[in-house]
Amino acid sequence: MEGGNSPNLQLQQLPLATAAVSVQPHTDSFSYKENLIGALLAIFGHLVTSIALNLQKYSHIRLAGSKDPRAYFKTKTWWCGLFLLVLGELGVFSSYAFAPLSLIVPLSAVSVIASAIIGIIFIKEKWKPKDFLRRYVLSFVGCGLAIVGTYLLITFGPNSHEKMTGENITRHLVSWPFLLYMLVEIIIFCLLLYFYKEKNANYILVILLLVALLGSMTVVTVKAVAGMIVVSIQGNLQLDYPIFYIMLVCMIATAIFQATFLAQASQLYDSSQIASIGYILSTTAAITAGATFYLDFTGEDVLHICMFALGCLIAFLGVFLITRNRKKSVPFEPYISMDAMPGMQNMHDKGIAVQPDLKASFSYGALENNDNMPEIYTPATLPIVQEQHGSKGVSVPPYRVLEHSKKDF
Repeated sequence: MEGGNSPNLQLQQLPLATAAVSVQPHTDSFSYKENLIGALLAIFGHLVTSIALNLQKYSHIRLAGSKDPRAYFKTKTWWCGLFLLVLGELGVFSSYAFAPLSLIVPLSAVSVIASAIIGIIFIKEKWKPKDFLRRYVLSFVGCGLAIVGTYLLITFGPNSHEKMTGENITRHLVSWPFLLYMLVEIIIFCLLLYFYKEKNANYILVILLLVALLGSMTVVTVKAVAGMIVVSIQGNLQLDYPIFYIMLVCMIATAIFQATFLAQASQLYDSSQIASIGYILSTTAAITAGATFYLDFTGEDVLHICMFALGCLIAFLGVFLITRNRKKSVPFEPYISMDAMPGMQNMHDKGIAVQPDLKASFSYGALENNDNMPEIYTPATLPIVQEQHGSKGVSVPPYRVLEHSKKDF
């Protein structure tokens, strides 16, 4: 009996084992297909978003240079830009539902490449070939490096996929790697916020690190919300899980605070510096968050991880070269502060300084509030040397007259 049943059992188990083995290649090919779909959606979204922003900027510039009394929101160009902006953001949002987070985030370099190319195309001035190449050689090199980095990112990106169900997201949320990561991030964020608010540490690295830490949480929640929406559309409803609304609220809150810090950084520093440094810091923080929350690099071999890291570094260098070639604002030339002159009223007591306009001219008389101005716009004071009679050959160190009382006179 036993000898007659054992061949039948083996024959019955053989198709099951064969079927189990045949599932793995299909899953791999399907996951690579999802990676490609997500990457193409992200590239399309960033490209369309860059075109939309340039269209809206063109609408504002065109109205400013004409006598058209219409408001900007009454022009067709601005509305076309708004439509493309919404379309691009939807493309980027949906890309998180298909590809891993660590693959989608670095592809934001496409928007920098598109902005550089569009900026060159819409130049009004005529350049000679030598001047043109000399002026934009860094942009061309940066675009080439960014394209090579993007290709490496798509080719060697992580290939981990799972359905974004409420159970899976909850399990990742309470996992010890992510809880440890959140603890470290909260401590770093609180320290940076303390130095920024209390110690007036308005350095670009401090502000953009705050933006990057908030952005890492934004992309984690965006992937969760987008993935649960796609799973719900496929027939498995996920919108009745409380974790969906928790992620939605966190996504909106972190995006708002991120935009607030970016607006403060744009008032203090040049946009090219913000674009390059912000891209590097935000991409690094987002990849770290994706690796700890969604375990993007689990099961990946060392070669793929190294090539992915190389693609990120090449993309970083490309973005840096593109933004480095942009026009920078002309630094303000130093001038004599009025409060350094004896007998003059000190106007800095009320936070106001007498200074020329910001067009590198010396036309005194414009009153500007210099509380929030960067260091290059603060007044430079020339030293005043006190002359002493009867002591020849003795050098007296220069000093600055800060305040004068009635006793001095």
